[in-house]
Amino acid sequence: MTSAGIEDQLKQFGLSEKEIQTYLAILEQGEAKASTIADDTGVSKRYVYSICEKLEDRGFVDVDDHVVPTKIRAKPPETVIEMLSGRLEDIEPVLKQRFSETSSRPQRFDVIKSRVTVIKRLREYIESAEQEVVLAVPEGYLPEVAEELSAAIDRGVLVLLLVSDVDDPEHALDGIDGPVGSVVRVWELGMPVLLAADEQLGIASPAEMVSRANSDDRAIAIVQGQIVPIISSSFLANYWPFARQHFVVDPVELPQTYRSFRHATLQATLHSQAEATVYARATGQPVETDDSFTTLQGAVVETRQGMVEPQTNTIPIEHTIIIETEEGNVSIGGPDSFLEDYEARKVTLERP
Repeated sequence: MTSAGIEDQLKQFGLSEKEIQTYLAILEQGEAKASTIADDTGVSKRYVYSICEKLEDRGFVDVDDHVVPTKIRAKPPETVIEMLSGRLEDIEPVLKQRFSETSSRPQRFDVIKSRVTVIKRLREYIESAEQEVVLAVPEGYLPEVAEELSAAIDRGVLVLLLVSDVDDPEHALDGIDGPVGSVVRVWELGMPVLLAADEQLGIASPAEMVSRANSDDRAIAIVQGQIVPIISSSFLANYWPFARQHFVVDPVELPQTYRSFRHATLQATLHSQAEATVYARATGQPVETDDSFTTLQGAVVETRQGMVEPQTNTIPIEHTIIIETEEGNVSIGGPDSFLEDYEARKVTLERP
C-alpha cells in the first residue's frame, strides 16, 4: 500500500492530516523526541506535543514525560489494530440496531377480515422471527401454529406463549409435539390473539376471528417498529401475570450471546435458580446519554424479571441483569431502558 493509501485508511478512523503525518513519523522512528518529530513534519515542537497527546488518547502512541526530554513511542502495530478492531466490534450492535430500525421492510397496517388470513399471517410472522416471539392464542388453535413455534425454539428464538381459553390447565399441551415455548402459561379465560415478533411485526385480533369462521370482527397486522412494542408491553402487563405457569425450558449450555435482552435475562434467571454462577459481558451505554458504548462484565448477582416465577420485577416491562464489577454493582437493561444504569444491545452469558 502506498503512503497515500495508508493516509486515506487512517483518515477513516478520524485522524486529521497533521495527526497522520505525525503518527507516521513516530512509526518510522519507533521512539523519538518531540524536536525530532517537529523537524520531520515541519511543525512546531509545541504543536507536536499537542498532537501526541491526542494520539495517546486515541491509543496510537505512549508519551513518556517522566524523562527529559520527553519521548514519544509508537505502540506496536498489532496492539493498535487490536484496539481499532475492538472499537469496531463495540459499535457493531449499535449499527445493526439502527439498520434494523430503518431497514427496507416497509411499514404497513393491514386490516384482516378472515380467520384464514389471521392464521396465515401468524405463521408467517413466527417463521420470520430471529430473536423473540410473544404470542397469546386460544387452546383450540394452538395446533395451527405449533409447528412454526417449535421451529422458532429450534432456531434459538425466545418464545413467551400464553394459551388462553383453556378447559383443563393440567393438560393444555397434550397432543402437541415438541416444545412450543420457552415459557408457557395457561389461562382459563378468553383473551385477544396477540403476537409480537422481534418487536417489528405484530398482530392483534379478537378471539372470535380464529374461533368463528363467519365472524364480523376485524384483526389488524402491523409492521411498525414504533407500534409493535406496545403489543408486547400490553401482553406482559395485562395478561401474562394473571396466567398460570405451565412450562419453563431448561437452562441452556453456555456460553451464549443474545441480542434479545429479555432472552438473556431469562437464561440468567434460570441459571441463577439452578444455583449456577454466571458471568455476563455486555456492550452498553449509560441510559439517556450520548456517551460512547463500553464493555461491561462481571458475575450476575441478581435479575429482575416477570417471565418466570417468582416474579422479581417492580413493573412488567422491567427486565434487568445486575452484575458485580470492580466499581460496584451495575444494572443493565435492553435498548431504550430508563430504569437501569446501562442499556445494552448485546449480552454474552458464560460460566466461570
